[in-house]
Amino acid sequence: MSLLAPDGPVGRPTFALSDDQIATVVDLVCRGSSAARSDLTAGMLEVPITIVVRKAMRRVKKTLGLTNLQIRGEVELEDMSTNDPTLLGRIDITLQFMHQFGDEDAYVAIECKRVHAGDTGLNARYVTEGVDRFFKSRYAAGHDWGFMLGYVLALPASDVVKYIDARLVKIYGKNAGLAATDQHAQSLAVLEGALVQNGGDHKIRLRHIFVDMLPASKATVESATA
Repeated sequence: MSLLAPDGPVGRPTFALSDDQIATVVDLVCRGSSAARSDLTAGMLEVPITIVVRKAMRRVKKTLGLTNLQIRGEVELEDMSTNDPTLLGRIDITLQFMHQFGDEDAYVAIECKRVHAGDTGLNARYVTEGVDRFFKSRYAAGHDWGFMLGYVLALPASDVVKYIDARLVKIYGKNAGLAATDQHAQSLAVLEGALVQNGGDHKIRLRHIFVDMLPASKATVESATA
């Protein structure tokens, strides 16, 4: 898997991502999630898990010497089609590569959701409150790529993937289904699908990353919104 070298700018103002940029996003997410596991507590919800993961990703980025991208906290997406206070939503984690600096609409969106083998409530929300935001262009409108990060609270991850895959195909069609792609040693699964945004003709590809977050689980997981 090819990764970005330190301080190697691409220099293209575009919503597209190169293969090495995609690999770098996956690598930072997986390494950061793995490093964050020791700081999780039982029953931790999505927001605090994501804060811990984001901090760990920043530490990994610093260790790798990657100053050609930045990791940002929860970002508010403003609806620029209006002059009122309307927001399109808040993305859990965003990155910007050097070629995206200066363009507020150019970013890498990562939406995070808890998932749990056998918990249809959590697993369904991965789709309805995660993937659907990319479909409706609330996140990453016009972008070539978006990312979903699934915090797996109970194994087997294959059960989670099977359920989510079926939901995606049922709601968005066959192309949205989860197909295998390059894996990462610190992930449980890395998969890919595609959506046509907002009933138009623009296709966004989604990379789905599932990571082991079992330390944040509890004996009885309640399907409550984080």
